[in-house]
Amino acid sequence: MESVPITLSPGFKTGRKAAAKISLAGRMPPTYCSRMESDSSTVPKNTLTDILFVLFLRLIAIACFWLGLQYWAMLVGYSLGGHARFDLLALPWKVAGAGLAVVFPVAALGLWLTVSWGPVMWVLAAGGQALMYGVWPEIFGSNPLIMILHAGVAVIYCLFRVLLWQEKRRRRQQQVMVDLP
Repeated sequence: MESVPITLSPGFKTGRKAAAKISLAGRMPPTYCSRMESDSSTVPKNTLTDILFVLFLRLIAIACFWLGLQYWAMLVGYSLGGHARFDLLALPWKVAGAGLAVVFPVAALGLWLTVSWGPVMWVLAAGGQALMYGVWPEIFGSNPLIMILHAGVAVIYCLFRVLLWQEKRRRRQQQVMVDLP
């Protein structure tokens, strides 16, 4: 084992410079480090379900960001030949377009970061589109594909949550319980 001298700042316990030697763990033989790594981990390893769930959330985040960009492109006149600019839209489209142009990118950020408010924002955005194309098709037109895709995402999300709940429950049952006072 090798040691390196270092100088500590004045006022460290004695009020004058003190010398200390620190052992370098990085210079240990590989067998020592490999023996310590397996039992030193305090963070549980991610399961396949955890990894797939994060991948799923990030794919949905990319789709939400794309939808948000499409709404922004429509509102500023970049897409549809400029015929759907904000100042040319009917009032229902102004409200829905502006709302979804903000909510979809925020949902994308929340889903990408895998925070709890990400799916909530996605539900708001998907609910807005479901209302647009399902409840008021005479105003916004019909888009059955977007309805099917949102329903599919919701079902897959619910399945992942059930699987993650079962894994957590199984992990809790496998833990050792100590009933001593």
